[in-house]
Amino acid sequence: MATKRTTVRDLRRHNRSLLLSKLYFDGPLSRHELSQLTGLSAATVSNVTAELGEERLITEAGLVESDGGRPRVLLRVDPAYGYVAGVDIGETGVRVELFDLAMQRLATVEHELSPARTEPATVVAAVVSGLREVIASADADESAVLGVGVGVPGTVEQGERVLVHAPTIGWDSVALADDLRAAGIDLPVFVDNGAKTQGQAEMWFGAGRGARHAVIVLIGSGVGAAVIADGATYRGSTSSAGEWGHTTIVYGGQACRCGSHGCLEAYIGAEAVLARYRRARGKPVPGETEQDQFAALLASADRSKSAQKVLEETAGYLGAGIANLINLFNPERIVVGGWAGLALGERLLPLIRSTASAHALSHPFGETTIQLGYLGLDAVATGAATLPVADLLEQGADPRLLAKPTPTVRSGAGAA
Repeated sequence: MATKRTTVRDLRRHNRSLLLSKLYFDGPLSRHELSQLTGLSAATVSNVTAELGEERLITEAGLVESDGGRPRVLLRVDPAYGYVAGVDIGETGVRVELFDLAMQRLATVEHELSPARTEPATVVAAVVSGLREVIASADADESAVLGVGVGVPGTVEQGERVLVHAPTIGWDSVALADDLRAAGIDLPVFVDNGAKTQGQAEMWFGAGRGARHAVIVLIGSGVGAAVIADGATYRGSTSSAGEWGHTTIVYGGQACRCGSHGCLEAYIGAEAVLARYRRARGKPVPGETEQDQFAALLASADRSKSAQKVLEETAGYLGAGIANLINLFNPERIVVGGWAGLALGERLLPLIRSTASAHALSHPFGETTIQLGYLGLDAVATGAATLPVADLLEQGADPRLLAKPTPTVRSGAGAA
């Protein structure tokens, strides 16, 4: 097999990427510290940081005393260099957020979707409108936006065209990035599964930070997971790895929206949990939205045996599903996220943990912590916004300046 020859350009890109990543995740740092942490020579660090400074990608962040010499200048990635947008396309709505490069949230817009109005054209219109609204709300210049990341409730197929397969909202091979460009979004567009974008956000900034092996689970209307192996998201051969919600928990069990039976999602997804409660209650659950109804279910658990039983069953299925993850992947950390997952965990995490313990192998369970996500309801959109940031760090250059003949999917690293 022929080996690829490393060129000067490859080496320059590697050095830029290495220094940018170190400054982004661990800065502010001095040039001396950068040299020690990266193994690059002092001359290389000086040359590359000077170049990045001229491009305004990095900036000075004060001084630190040195041992007997002049104070050393601290450097960091400049938060004001540009903006990134994150989009969370869910089954009931679209959330669009704008951040600076330090991931400080500047503006948020939400557009509700009814179950009958999730066709691609409607969703694209909501995303385009939301992007324009957050840019205007933050008084930002669109030309300063580095890119748009989009988290979707389905699998994302890589290839010459990036295609979204999301049967729960009726999408089959939807070229979402192409559709957004056709609708007037003239920015780099990055598309990934919403559970994976949540996973990246929690690994970079939240409950997963510092772990090398973790599983970040998302429980909302649907159910998914991001599997982090040795610091990177495991994607599989076509990027569909992590469809934990469609693993079988009961052979021949409840019908699932995917067309199969007995899937975990058919027992712990919010839609399925509410359906079980409606059957037990014998009448509709109060509340206009799925989130409102789920909140009503939780609120009634202290006075309703039916609600308590449904929630305890759900915690049991969730605990068993987590035990499967522990046995399969031997993670050091399981993080529970998603709006329904956070609501369940706040009330039932001890029961979820004890059920996982009863079903998992004892040694790997003993090496695993199970905790709630830190980033709340914004985790998917925040993670989506990290996709253009990950591209910037990986390429060592502004994604607006890179040739991108086709949309790309970027997962980034779990934690630098």
